[in-house]
Amino acid sequence: MQFKHPEILYFLFLLVIPILVHLFQLRRFKKEYFTNVKFLKELSIQTRKSSQLKKWLLLATRLLLLAAMIIAFAQPFFKAKDSKGSTNELYVVLDNSFSMQAKGKQGELLKRAVQEVLENTPENTTFSLLTNDDVYWNTDIKSIQKELMNLKYSANSFQLDQQITKIKSRKTPFNKDVVVITDAVNLPANQLKPIDETINPIFIIPKSEQKNNVAIDSVFLLQTLDNFYEIGVKLKSFGTFEQEIPVAVYNQKQLIAKTQVKLDQVEKELFFTIPKADFNGYVSIDEPGLYYDNEYYFSISKPEKAKVIAIGEADKNQFLSKIYSEKEFIFSSIELKALDYNVLEKQDAIIINEINDIPQALQTTLKAFYEKGGNVIFIPSEENKVENINSFLINFGSFSINDYQKKEKKITSIAFAHPLYNGVFEKKTDNFQYPSTNNSFELKSPYPSILTFEDQRPFLTSVSNALGSFYVFSAPINKDNSNFKNSPLIVPTFYNMAFQSAKSGIIALSVGTNSTITVDQLLSKDEIISVISADEKGEKFIPQQQILNNKVKMTFAESPTLAGNYSAVKDNTILKKISFNYPRTESDLRLDNSNLVDSYENSNSIETVFDALQTNRTDNSIWKWFVILALLFVVLELLIQKLVK
Repeated sequence: MQFKHPEILYFLFLLVIPILVHLFQLRRFKKEYFTNVKFLKELSIQTRKSSQLKKWLLLATRLLLLAAMIIAFAQPFFKAKDSKGSTNELYVVLDNSFSMQAKGKQGELLKRAVQEVLENTPENTTFSLLTNDDVYWNTDIKSIQKELMNLKYSANSFQLDQQITKIKSRKTPFNKDVVVITDAVNLPANQLKPIDETINPIFIIPKSEQKNNVAIDSVFLLQTLDNFYEIGVKLKSFGTFEQEIPVAVYNQKQLIAKTQVKLDQVEKELFFTIPKADFNGYVSIDEPGLYYDNEYYFSISKPEKAKVIAIGEADKNQFLSKIYSEKEFIFSSIELKALDYNVLEKQDAIIINEINDIPQALQTTLKAFYEKGGNVIFIPSEENKVENINSFLINFGSFSINDYQKKEKKITSIAFAHPLYNGVFEKKTDNFQYPSTNNSFELKSPYPSILTFEDQRPFLTSVSNALGSFYVFSAPINKDNSNFKNSPLIVPTFYNMAFQSAKSGIIALSVGTNSTITVDQLLSKDEIISVISADEKGEKFIPQQQILNNKVKMTFAESPTLAGNYSAVKDNTILKKISFNYPRTESDLRLDNSNLVDSYENSNSIETVFDALQTNRTDNSIWKWFVILALLFVVLELLIQKLVK
């Protein structure tokens, strides 16, 4: 037992006063004579004994009364078990990622966690709350009650290391108690590294009862027909499912197609045929797992003709006119001496086809064209000097070539996974009729090779920036030097090199990731493009945008925050349909890594945590009991005075 005011205990010396009073009574007795004391002798003895007993009882009572009062004023208490932590600052880290949508015994994990925080946090407790998106420093439960009740699920995955870093950045002389509420789904072990002796983490791991889930992983364009698109939908299943799952495709709110699928594999692909027109809709599944990955939004813009120009001799450009048909391309062929440089910036792809010299002005123009999102395709000429080619290649990346080698080589390797050949081959083949070259430059490139010679040197390679691509061949492909034009590879190679920059295909970006989209639009300095949600309750924002000649590059990072279908709009005119989806990082509920936090303190509920902190860190004051004892001794003294004769 300890005392808050131990100096008051010196007053215990006052206990000597009642002792002296009782031992040295100053009262004198007067003798009284009776005629006959024989009969009073026994009564006299009894009275004397009772008087002595009463005096000693009163002495003990008064001593105890005075001692209890002095001790009460000294305020005694029992010290708390964890008294050093009584000044600790409290931080609550609440995981509101999509995996917290899973249902436990008492409902959705996040909603239950919020309810516990609201019900069990003491009103006079100051703490800080950190969620995946927001931070509330030095607040109390009344101040953030509304925010907690309206807390939404976050597209940002739970990053414990980032939250701990934020907490550690708070300068304070006190230690920190950190209560972490998370389901630990997909929690990496390295996120626990920032925890050190300055952090006292207590983990609350709510458990979901249902681990099965189905997610729409992606939607892709399989092929483009005359009047229809054939799209593929990729599903991922986590767990076992006995019943078939319904899958539907909607264009805005109109049902386009619907089917049912048996999930007998981890990954399943479905195929739908939809009309060839502007599409701004979604794929939906009806499955009682997580809600956020049951819909996948995507947009398809009606294909626009890609503009392609080939700079070179007319006879060498002739094969390109057959690939770039008038139905899908606006193709033009021009010789270098007749080139109008102002035309180049309006193209989607520029092909440098075996010209003997690349002027510096053309190099500068092509570099700017590539940086602004255009595709450049370079086919060298055997008469071009190595120095001239290298000075051109250095504008686009770490390319270089050596002298022209007069040696026949066969192309023996294809990068099937490269985006250039995505969907071209149904499967990898070993008996492909590979083309060859008679002569070639020795091309050095740190970038992955698309087509490779038998000596592992690249025949075709590329480098890309955020918008455009630069392709370089290491050998001329005219009929005198190569049979590449007769190969089955010629059409998909050149078609996709030009068509990748065209405005077609599926647009489905991820919320919260740094992604870009280009729009063909000529803007003045004061004009802007806005992005508006197709849903009336959705978002409207202005993305970061950069004017690139007759194009506008829009960059999406922090906005939007909600998945859905959107439109890029200028002056109430829709320029492009864009769709955004939440990342599918939280879909697999089986990735429960709660075992990683077993070495730290764990608790079952927020109520248990606060009760433990209150009990272990609060001193037990007992001065009130001594006040009660003093009152009892007062009553006892009155009873002794009245009852004892």
